Amino acid sequence: MNSFKKIALALVAAMTLGTLVVTPASANTVSVAVTTKADAADTGAATAPLTVNVPFDNVISDTATTTSEVLTLTATVVSGTPVTFTTTGNAKLLTTLTPAPTTASGVTSLTVTPASTTAVAYLYTTSTAASAVTVSVLGASTTLYVKGIAGPAFNVALSVASTGNIGGTVSAVATVTDIFGNAKATAPTFTAINATAAAAVADPLVVGRYTSVVTLPATSGTAAVGASITAPIAVPTLATAVTSASSIVSTVDLAAALASEKAARANDAAAAAAALAAAVKAEQDKATAAALTAAADLVKANAEIAKLKADAVIAKAASDKALADATAAHAAELAKVKADNDAAIAAMKKAFNSLATKWNKKNPTAKVALVK
Repeated sequence: MNSFKKIALALVAAMTLGTLVVTPASANTVSVAVTTKADAADTGAATAPLTVNVPFDNVISDTATTTSEVLTLTATVVSGTPVTFTTTGNAKLLTTLTPAPTTASGVTSLTVTPASTTAVAYLYTTSTAASAVTVSVLGASTTLYVKGIAGPAFNVALSVASTGNIGGTVSAVATVTDIFGNAKATAPTFTAINATAAAAVADPLVVGRYTSVVTLPATSGTAAVGASITAPIAVPTLATAVTSASSIVSTVDLAAALASEKAARANDAAAAAAALAAAVKAEQDKATAAALTAAADLVKANAEIAKLKADAVIAKAASDKALADATAAHAAELAKVKADNDAAIAAMKKAFNSLATKWNKKNPTAKVALVK
């Protein structure tokens, strides 16, 4: 029964005039119809995103299919089922187009609870980069991809080399964008003062990028290069258009400048070499002076060492003599003391023996031995 209901809902959505229907691929997808897309061949897949014009005039309107600035998303669900719409990237969602909204309006997520079997939301984007919108109900979702189509040319920017060779050429590169900064394939007009600008050539790889070959004058001076686009419809509430850009190119004799530069570099090299030689010589002189000072200090130190050695020899000789004299004097003193002692002992012995002899004569029975 549920499968039959899903098939019936898909058939109803497919019968809606002027719509794209993404039919459920499985039980977890939601049937979503998309109207007013710019290209009927767009499927909403990542490789073929839905296309819609950016709201360059700051009024989001749902007009003819190829000029509409909004996609109408219609999800077919069971009556009263809440449907959530969520975007990523630069896309935003609206619940109504009355009164006409501006780019200040919109949200990135909203939930719609329909009174019937269809839930509607409106989607717009200000960028040509791909965004995505996911439409989901409980247990099922479908994701569609969308990108904007750039609005009219609104801004132009110019890039030119600041210096060029006399009689040579430089490349002037202009980039053209819409009011939101999206690249726009609108060729600018290149002009030049005191030079000649060739017609714009589109870059084969980068949309909105154009190049003009500018031929410079044969004399030194300056040249002015400009790029301009046709003034767009005024959108004062968003921004002021930049419809022209210019740049000044100094024309110089590169050969003469190169020769002058070489001469200047040669002079600089010579000056640097002279400065280096002077610095090296100064360092060498400083090192030589330091070496001479060190040598003189060494000679002085050697002389002081020699003097100290000589003084040490003299001091040792004096010390040795003093020691010898002291030793000799001491020996003489010892000899004298010994001689005096020996004489005193001999005298004592002599006196004792004299007394003993007298004693022995008087006392033959109690003789005293003589001292030898």
